[in-house]
Amino acid sequence: MDIFDKVNNQKGNIGQYAKQAHGYFAFPKLEGEINSRMTFRGKEVLTWSLNNYIGLANHPEVRKADAESAEKWGLAYPMGARMMSGQTSRHEELEAQLADFVGKPDAFLLNFGYQGMLSIIDALVNRHDVIVYDSESHACIMDGLRLHQGKRFVYPHNDMENLHKQLERATKWAENTGGGILVITEGVFGMAGDLGKLDEIVAMKEEFNFRLLVDDAHGFGVMGPTGAGAPEHFGVQDGVDVLFGTFAKAMAGIGAFVACDEDVCGYLRYNMRSQTFAKSLPMPIVEGSIKRLELLRTKPELREQLFTISNALQKGLTEAGLEIGCTQSPVTPVYLSGSVAEGTQVTMDLRENYNIFCSIVVYPVIPKGQLLLRLIPTATHTLEDVEYTVNAFKDVATKLKEGKYSNEKFADIFKQ
Repeated sequence: MDIFDKVNNQKGNIGQYAKQAHGYFAFPKLEGEINSRMTFRGKEVLTWSLNNYIGLANHPEVRKADAESAEKWGLAYPMGARMMSGQTSRHEELEAQLADFVGKPDAFLLNFGYQGMLSIIDALVNRHDVIVYDSESHACIMDGLRLHQGKRFVYPHNDMENLHKQLERATKWAENTGGGILVITEGVFGMAGDLGKLDEIVAMKEEFNFRLLVDDAHGFGVMGPTGAGAPEHFGVQDGVDVLFGTFAKAMAGIGAFVACDEDVCGYLRYNMRSQTFAKSLPMPIVEGSIKRLELLRTKPELREQLFTISNALQKGLTEAGLEIGCTQSPVTPVYLSGSVAEGTQVTMDLRENYNIFCSIVVYPVIPKGQLLLRLIPTATHTLEDVEYTVNAFKDVATKLKEGKYSNEKFADIFKQ
């Protein structure tokens, strides 16, 4: 068998829809300046699909810092991996500020969030160790688990009773191997918007000996009294041993970080392969991130506006009879019932007739017969945007129930 046979015969869970979806439902092009309104296929749309939570993407101070640092440094400096020739005092300064912000002794910059999480898991555990993880963990965590050569146990999403049972199993296993236990969960689950039960997990440390790794990509900069993240929201910053955060959400940038004790952070600096063998973050990214972090600290009104919009959106959708699940964060899922084909018709109606752009999630990412339209509120949205969107969603939900969307074929985007 030729290894390329899969290109035609095994296209993958998402790739199987490529012919009907590419350029519209998958790989769409949103153009223009990042804002609540952008251009899609030549017309303006109200956009609810960008993780620009507090509106920093086009904040004038951010744009100024990005431009000035690019002019001063270019995009190449520093040249090389951090360990070899890519170290600067500004990289260290950003790490120190991040650590202080999230309440940890030290932090280490990561080039990308996805590969960073893989590498954190790979570096922290060996074949003698046991990983216990939430079943709804992000794909980067799941891929990191694939690198683990030891035992792993999964508990149903946020099921603390089952987590207790898995920790009992993990403890027995670790006693036999001489290894340790790493529990992995998320601060904010990016699809459903609910929070990992960090307070209850940390409380289990009184009974079990384990370390806790939290992926707080959607919580960092958003949750907690100061925006330090989900651990701050729950008041358990000291109980989270390793905290992961990304610049791609509230910071509206690129890159990530891991924060923990100095000894652990030092170990990761010298053992994370994705960083050891990868070029350092360019100086404009670092300088821009320092400015973004400054605004996270000094502009609480941006987070206040985010939650004004989030609360109004979720309240409006609920009062309109729409199902938004158990979200506890700005992430706002709208759950509908229908086939994949019906989902394409709903999405196309929203984009073409209501000028609303949001992300659609269908089977096999979620259970068959279920549709998920995910809305990401930001500080750049208005209450008028919320009112218009709620009315539009109420309309399409009614149409779906009345069977006005085809359940036999995909929306034909090529006829538009």
